[in-house]
Amino acid sequence: MIGIAGNGIVLASNSASRKAMLEAAGIAFTAQPADVDERALEADMAGADPAEVAQALAAAKAAAITSEQLVLGSDSLVEVDGRRFDKPASRAQAAEHLRSFSGKVMTLHSAAALARGGQIVWVGSDFARLRVRELSDAFIDAYLDAEWPAVSYCVGVFRIEGPGVQLFESIMGDQFTVLGMPLLQVLEALREEGALAA
Repeated sequence: MIGIAGNGIVLASNSASRKAMLEAAGIAFTAQPADVDERALEADMAGADPAEVAQALAAAKAAAITSEQLVLGSDSLVEVDGRRFDKPASRAQAAEHLRSFSGKVMTLHSAAALARGGQIVWVGSDFARLRVRELSDAFIDAYLDAEWPAVSYCVGVFRIEGPGVQLFESIMGDQFTVLGMPLLQVLEALREEGALAA
């Protein structure tokens, strides 16, 4: 691990992709999923810009864990045609989401926040635009046969590092944002907070 002060950071998530990003970047961390009622917070922010909602969710997750170490919270939201989509609750809902995405541009908002002692010290976000190709019902069924329930944990019903890449015609945006966290911003914030060597 490179230049981490103390015992590393706390990742307020059990997300496999976020863990993989931190590991690949050489960041020492322990994972401790935050207990946050995401749907209630989203309901309280009805009508807010999706980027603001993603930032608020990331901040709530970071602040939910009280630690003297830096706590990293992160969240992603998907928006298509002005409608926000959450993680699918069932395979049937996942198929419905995929039919809604078919032939359209998906905007993926990824946010991150750092807290220390339950107090937010930094929040950042980024977005990517992903053009979904026309998806046939046969493809959707075969895709979910292969990827369900793994994609039940993913907004957008895809893992870009896996078969989910087959959903798209084009992607505009940072690869880390697409994976679910604006990692370059997080690394800069960790340097500013003295957790990484500059």
